[in-house]
Amino acid sequence: MQMPNKQIYKKQLMQLGAIMALTGCTSVADMVGYDTASLNEAAAKNYSQVVQQAQSQRVLDNTSHTSRRIKAVFERLKPYANQANQTGTPFNWQMNVFRGNELNAWAMPGGKMAMYTGMVERLKLTDDEIAAVIGHEMTHALLEHGKKAIGGQVLTGLGGSILAGASGVDANIVGLGTDLLASKPFSRHQESEADAGGVRLMAQAGYNPEAAISVWEKMSKLEGSSSIAILSTHPANQTRINAIRRMLPELMPIYQKNKR
Repeated sequence: MQMPNKQIYKKQLMQLGAIMALTGCTSVADMVGYDTASLNEAAAKNYSQVVQQAQSQRVLDNTSHTSRRIKAVFERLKPYANQANQTGTPFNWQMNVFRGNELNAWAMPGGKMAMYTGMVERLKLTDDEIAAVIGHEMTHALLEHGKKAIGGQVLTGLGGSILAGASGVDANIVGLGTDLLASKPFSRHQESEADAGGVRLMAQAGYNPEAAISVWEKMSKLEGSSSIAILSTHPANQTRINAIRRMLPELMPIYQKNKR
């Protein structure tokens, strides 16, 4: 005898709840085929499409002073991001810079990153502050927050509209085929993790971790502007600033040792 649809659905929810309790969201993502290597490969393909589209629209910036600054900071952080990678899969880190007024930056699974010139130019970011933004987004990728969200979406039955680290990117462009990189916010806990990992990367690379505080303060002052996409997923509140301050006694000696 076939079980009624409602009973089937209820049974499935109970099974998913049991899976969640036993495995956690990252393991669920692995179970449904979104292992780290596969997800990174899919992200890389979509990243190429995003870059090609930016190039065709003449917003890909490879030459400006702002672009050179962003890429120099990125290259200095990259070795420490590689050292911090505990996913078991090497990342092929890439950074592209897009011309635009948006105050935004993002990282896809596997280390495919972008930053908008407006982020640097409108906020008048120093190199240390640029490092704070890049380190934060690098940590989202390193901790596989996008992959964890995929597991959570599977468990809650939300289908294909799945979060990854591409905050502010148009979901139709960055989709991994089924909106795997839709623009949705990370959790508060994940944002705290990204803050903590980002300031550590900064200190290791010789950038002053105090600059992370000034970045969030600058963005917080501009909160409410319709062009500040990053604020929807990176709330620059006093709680996060205080958390960074509490880390400084540990991080400042690391910075002093490595500053250039």
